[in-house]
Amino acid sequence: MYDDEELSEIREAKASWEAETLDPSLDRRGERTERFATVSNREVDRLYTPEDIADLDYGEDLGFPGEEPYTRGVYPTMYRGRTWTMRQFAGFGTAEETNERFRYLIDEGQTGLSTAFDMPSLMGLDSDDPMSLGEVGKEGVAVDTLRDVEVLFDGIDLAEVSTSFTINPSAPVIYAMYVALADRRGVPREELRGTLQNDMLKEFIAQKEWVIPPEPSLDLVTDTIEFAVEETPKFKPISVSGYHIREAGSTAVQELAFTLADGFAYVEACLDRGLDVDAFAPQLSFFFNAHNSIFEEAAKFRAARRIYARIMGEWYGAEADASKQLKFHTQTAGQSLTAQQPLNNVVRVTLQALAGVLGGTQSLHTNSFDEALALPSERAVRVALRTQQIIAEESGAADIVDPLGGSFAVEALTDEVEAEATAYVEEIRDMGDGSVRDGVLRGIEQGYFHREIQEASYEYQERVDSGEETVVGVNAYRVEEDPETDLLRVDEATRERQLDRLKSVKAEREDDAVEAALDDLRDAVDAGENAMPAIVAAVKAYATMGEIMAVFEDEHGTYRERVGVA
Repeated sequence: MYDDEELSEIREAKASWEAETLDPSLDRRGERTERFATVSNREVDRLYTPEDIADLDYGEDLGFPGEEPYTRGVYPTMYRGRTWTMRQFAGFGTAEETNERFRYLIDEGQTGLSTAFDMPSLMGLDSDDPMSLGEVGKEGVAVDTLRDVEVLFDGIDLAEVSTSFTINPSAPVIYAMYVALADRRGVPREELRGTLQNDMLKEFIAQKEWVIPPEPSLDLVTDTIEFAVEETPKFKPISVSGYHIREAGSTAVQELAFTLADGFAYVEACLDRGLDVDAFAPQLSFFFNAHNSIFEEAAKFRAARRIYARIMGEWYGAEADASKQLKFHTQTAGQSLTAQQPLNNVVRVTLQALAGVLGGTQSLHTNSFDEALALPSERAVRVALRTQQIIAEESGAADIVDPLGGSFAVEALTDEVEAEATAYVEEIRDMGDGSVRDGVLRGIEQGYFHREIQEASYEYQERVDSGEETVVGVNAYRVEEDPETDLLRVDEATRERQLDRLKSVKAEREDDAVEAALDDLRDAVDAGENAMPAIVAAVKAYATMGEIMAVFEDEHGTYRERVGVA
């Protein structure tokens, strides 16, 4: 972007500035600290100039929004066309209570639903399972059968709303229930919009919710993608999730690299299945964390799009624009929220949400200020949603496409993040002897990802403990007592209400039809066929979550037993 003569002049001018202006200032008052770094411990320079991006090629590295390499965004007008989807995470207690929260958020201006499930549902267990005791409805909504999903979406038009489901081991069952509900209501499957998290590789790397081992889990994820391509083309069957990798303690670069590696592993699994890359790739979506360091986070998102576009074309032969456009959801960093002085979290969430917007996210969840203490209260959820609305309507951040583009600092950080994340992805590919899929599976088996994340997490905590990293209200600016916060508490009678519904469903359903549907599912799994059609049939017969997931456990064994946590 600058020729050699211009760069030479800039270097000379900078040297003159340092000698005549900077050094005297440093002699008089110095700087706040000897070293400045991001949350990920990436050291940042005092000043960035064109020299820091001397190798930047505008056409190859930046281009224009809506065109490769998509650094500046996947749509030509970005938020000038329409704002990101405001998708607040919601779910607690029974389906009735969560349906009420859904309706409240829609009335308050939310533009997409996002569903949180309780731990039994996440783990493929029924509410009456002994392992579910004490967890029913506590951290999300309890779902045992199609009846719960019918109640959950009562009065909500599936043809109009986009719904996200944050669930992984039992994601195919929830997806099947949503499809079955659409069928019952006469909503064409091709009109369903939403996203299924369904990222099992991330589970083995970071979040640790699993039922069956990695390889059969990957096969089941591939089933859902194959089914979605044919049956629900507007629905995203997977959201490849770096969010939880970051929450486990990774750096921004590790979050990006490991997420992209997981994504490429799914691409390879689909190609091995015989699917055409330009048929399934447009339905892949991603999910990232937005942390406190605004410019590093924006650089991460911009680098993500650039890496993805290049590798999808060069490694996997993608030709369609939609196959090379990385589209993603963002959630603000739960790990950053503090129980101390919880109202400070409103500011943290605002900065993180702004980073997501400046980075070009397609949808956004803003955490509630009380989430370090309990499930979000109605008041806290409203403040979180208003945060997004203020950014969209009042800040001007949504008025310019890629407003940080051209910043010497942001472009330099984008280049750095791209180079480091690409090196990680290539290392993982080498671990798999040329296959990212095999590299990820090998990395899970050998503990590679755990070690990388644990080391980064330990280093961060050391910086906090030493005071090098300031966390306001925790290791600096503390107060003796925090003001009391009204917290949402799940009614202890929730479990009994849920068990009553489950008992009623079991009493009313046709047992022969349930058993026949489960037998058909077993036959499909035994034959190595796509399991999704049989799962849809089973949920329509009101087979329970636990009954369906037990088929896969019987076939593959449980990963809980394999790693000694059963």
